[in-house]
Amino acid sequence: MRLLARAHQMPVRLLVGAFVMNSGISKLKHTDETADQYHGMAKTAYPFLESQDARTFTRRLGAAEVALGAALAVPLVPSLIAGAALTAFAGGLTGLYWRLPGMREPGGVRPTPEGIPLAKDTWLVGIGSALVLEEILRAGEDRR
Repeated sequence: MRLLARAHQMPVRLLVGAFVMNSGISKLKHTDETADQYHGMAKTAYPFLESQDARTFTRRLGAAEVALGAALAVPLVPSLIAGAALTAFAGGLTGLYWRLPGMREPGGVRPTPEGIPLAKDTWLVGIGSALVLEEILRAGEDRR
């Protein structure tokens, strides 16, 4: 596994990292009302989160986003690891899009106006997957 991010990966890693980190910082500054909103959406899509306190959930989510954003922005974190973490996190966010009512047009995959903010998380899945695949494919080429 390559220890430093490749130079051409850094623009996307920095931009996505800054976006994710900003989202996390916003959640760390949450009010009780916004914590209830985040938790309400999450527990609707993922019922196992019902038992968590809304404020604790939102604080942990914010901390995870800050850590993920930092991992993406720091070139010392291998792209395979940063990409895998982004893919997993964005997969959970994309699950909200698929599971929450009213996010998609009936019988389809196209987002409703309310679903567009969640539908954009599919881009993060694509970016994370691309980072992972590049590293896996390059490692295979290096072995030949």
